[in-house]
Amino acid sequence: MTLRLCIVVPVYEHAAGARALVADLARLGIETILVNDGSGPDCTEVLEELAVGNAWLQVIARPVNGGKGAAVLTGLRAAADRGFTHALQIDADGQHDVADIPRFRDLAARHTDAVIVGQPIFDASIPKGRLIGRYITHVWVWIETLSFRIKDSMCGFRVYPLADVLAIADRVRLGTRMDFDPEILVRLFWRGVPFVALPTRVHYPQDGVSHFRMFHDNALISRMHCRLVLGMLWRLPVLMSRNVFGGSGRKAGHWASLQERGGYWVLSFMLMTYRVFGRAVFSAILRVVISYYFVFNARARRASLDYLRRVRAVDAAALGPAEGSLLRPSFSHFVSFGEAILDKLRAWNDEIAEDDLVFDNLEAVDAILASGRGALMITSHLGNAEVCRALGTRLKGHRINVLVHTRHAEAFNRLLSNDARAAGLNLIQTTEVGPETAILLRQKVDAGELVVIVGDRVPVSDAPRILRVPFLGAPAPFPQGPYILASLLKCPVLLLFCVRQGRRFRISFEPFADRVRLDRTRREEAMREMALRFAERLEAHCLRSPLQWFNFFDFWNQGGHIDR
Repeated sequence: MTLRLCIVVPVYEHAAGARALVADLARLGIETILVNDGSGPDCTEVLEELAVGNAWLQVIARPVNGGKGAAVLTGLRAAADRGFTHALQIDADGQHDVADIPRFRDLAARHTDAVIVGQPIFDASIPKGRLIGRYITHVWVWIETLSFRIKDSMCGFRVYPLADVLAIADRVRLGTRMDFDPEILVRLFWRGVPFVALPTRVHYPQDGVSHFRMFHDNALISRMHCRLVLGMLWRLPVLMSRNVFGGSGRKAGHWASLQERGGYWVLSFMLMTYRVFGRAVFSAILRVVISYYFVFNARARRASLDYLRRVRAVDAAALGPAEGSLLRPSFSHFVSFGEAILDKLRAWNDEIAEDDLVFDNLEAVDAILASGRGALMITSHLGNAEVCRALGTRLKGHRINVLVHTRHAEAFNRLLSNDARAAGLNLIQTTEVGPETAILLRQKVDAGELVVIVGDRVPVSDAPRILRVPFLGAPAPFPQGPYILASLLKCPVLLLFCVRQGRRFRISFEPFADRVRLDRTRREEAMREMALRFAERLEAHCLRSPLQWFNFFDFWNQGGHIDR
């Protein structure tokens, strides 16, 4: 979509503020709509005067005051009628920095499907009561979305994609006063619209005019949050599917765009629900969410069916009868994913005992650690992702560092830091391993710590370093990163696999290399050989436990890499 942007300014008795704002906007050359929300004759006269001789400026008059939300919607509808695709909302009270408008415009041009929301940087002028009130609303919004993606829900400096806003306004009766700003953001989030936050300076002028009515507007906002919380409850499967399981976004893309988006709040919410209501209740809720995810996330379902077809083509007996529909095994694949999440919560709740763990070749790890050195372990998205908690229980005194490609290490670490039982586990977020990360990991290995990296995900990068090797009957992209890192760490390398077998977990360690050396003359060839060995071992484990490989995206074609 090509961006066509205008500016919408709601005005009610802001004559001086509107005059100053128009003077600043005149330098930008962006078409602007001032919505006179039933102002008195003095302010109306100023607005009409401003429009004279300014072809870029239009004034729309509402006959009576309807509130900020009503004025903004009037302006947004007028903008859409004039062929604009986006509208930048800015208040007329002088709080917002007009110099930041080009930054909003540029960001909107790069993210035309998103809402660009101002994230205020307040100075000392903000009243303490307003700051506390804003934070209370933010907390409610985070609850209503089960997400921290909306950084600030009250800032009136933002860019709207008009089609999405008006589609909501045509279907739902929105708040018309100060409750409009947070409500429209929550409903846009429910609609699946992406959010981008832009830090911007906010100043409260000493002579500023505020129309916030303490009792009336707080009552409206409270009523709005009651409606939105109720809306969140019946949308709970949708929100958990999107936020926790990587639900259906509106754009296809890299696997990272499909992963956990809920952050600390969702993880804490899940753990609290499990601890308060127990396994039976949580399992029932999870079944509902998984069923919703299976029915409505067509992309994940197609990926599951494609993977299972490849499994059946390589080993006809891996999924039971060699003929018939794969929909039932695919649903079982999703259910297995849900069980893995339940196992994750069991691990956090310290409910997986050592008797539940079966180790294969643990002596290989013990021998390495006894030497005083650490090791690199290459794992995958096969089986229980909480294997590192299980390892931390067994290998007391040895810290485990897990590299993750997504930006959720901070949320996981915050959650785990509240639990002394997870003291030996550390998540490190990185898109690709650069020099600083390599130095840090080398220090950890030299100190006798373990480093874990996944070998079945392409890095989050515009030009990822990949190796295409056969996997389940067709070439698939695997990352070079684990083997480059192994050469930099100069330590032993093992493969790590963990699968659920009934009520127990089998954790297997497979020696991979005493040390990886990548000579310049055959660097690519050496990495390809290692990627092929990893893919062969991953395939063997997938054929034994086909419903426990949890990559619900087009693995063979990820990131634009075509399966040929």
